[in-house]
Amino acid sequence: MLRAEDNERLVRIGPGTPAGELFRRYWQPVLLSSELPERDGAPIRVRILGEDLVAFRDTEGHIGLVDAFCRHRRAPMFYGRNEECGLRCVYHGWKFDRHGECVDMPTEPPGSSLRAKARLKAYPALEKGGLVWTYMGPAEAMPEPPDYEWLRAPATHRHISKTYEDCNYLQGLEGGLDTAHVSYLHRDDRNDVTLLAQFDGAPRLDVEPTDYGYYYVSNRTLAEDRKYIRIYQYLMPAQQMRPSIVSSSGARQPVPTIDGHIWVPIDDESTFVYNLIYSYDENTSLSASFIRDIEEFFGRGEDDVIPGTFRLKRNTSNNFLVDRELQKRGNFSGVVGINTQDFALQEGMGKIVDRSQEFLGSSDKAIVTMRRLMLEATRAVENGQSPRGARPEQHRSVRAYDDIVSPSVPLERLLHEAAAKW
Repeated sequence: MLRAEDNERLVRIGPGTPAGELFRRYWQPVLLSSELPERDGAPIRVRILGEDLVAFRDTEGHIGLVDAFCRHRRAPMFYGRNEECGLRCVYHGWKFDRHGECVDMPTEPPGSSLRAKARLKAYPALEKGGLVWTYMGPAEAMPEPPDYEWLRAPATHRHISKTYEDCNYLQGLEGGLDTAHVSYLHRDDRNDVTLLAQFDGAPRLDVEPTDYGYYYVSNRTLAEDRKYIRIYQYLMPAQQMRPSIVSSSGARQPVPTIDGHIWVPIDDESTFVYNLIYSYDENTSLSASFIRDIEEFFGRGEDDVIPGTFRLKRNTSNNFLVDRELQKRGNFSGVVGINTQDFALQEGMGKIVDRSQEFLGSSDKAIVTMRRLMLEATRAVENGQSPRGARPEQHRSVRAYDDIVSPSVPLERLLHEAAAKW
């Protein structure tokens, strides 16, 4: 279990909170680039880390991320006119550029010094890998932009999507780092040839902290002459990468991909989840049909999402359309879609879990380690230090890995082979 005071330290992410200040030391995804498709287009509302902002793409194509309310009388900038490299409030015409500088104040006499003092809060923003990223911490601590391997992959070799999760970020992150639940929550006995049906449901975990977070090795027995090893990556503060080299049938995947998630807190009780998948083989791109099949498999395809939103049609309001007959026929949960199953359990825990009521086991080693590293990082920031994983050189070469091997192969050799592939 986690002490109540430590739980509070991790789940509260607003300005001035320990975890909130920690998250603000990293570049965070704030939007899909596709959400701002045109220059001088409509601004959109953004809420991240408990702050209300507005994003816009200016005349030159740069992204602005500014306070949601005008510096003058706090009118909503969402209704602003996006024109000539700035966002103009429609209440009194005050105009601000992407840096938050007031560039026009038509209600004041020409030459007024007031304009220089009327700065709007603004955060730096950049585009990389199909995402808009922002840094919300102190300028003197700002690291270089992120440089994950999947960000360097060309657009033809990666795919990013986004879903809304109606609970605290930590519940999603813990689910992403929990390999044991795969044997149960995601099991479907109607497909009796799947890898899930073959390996044991009690993985042995070896967790190794690193300067970016940790990796852990999940070791499962398939048969007397085979074991399935899987190397997960945890990149602080809230990114997970897992391998998808071995298919559910135990065969090598025709497309060598790695996938994962980034959990970005909207506020204490809701989260945007950025779902990533990429091919690390320069000769193998991701086809449109492959991407469509992947999104449908996870339950977040075009037909699975409420139009105009990032919220799943299957959600807490309709009990995720749990099908009890389907559950009896072999689908372990009765819920359709891998990520939908995750959301059903994670949101079903409540907005924020009371972790002091937990009873943890050996398969929770990765979750316990993550919590410890996060708590250490909050205290490092409080002491003026840089937290793990904030600098790009720490995460530039990280890659997940899995394989089916002989039980006689020592763990050290597997780690060496995996590291060679990173």
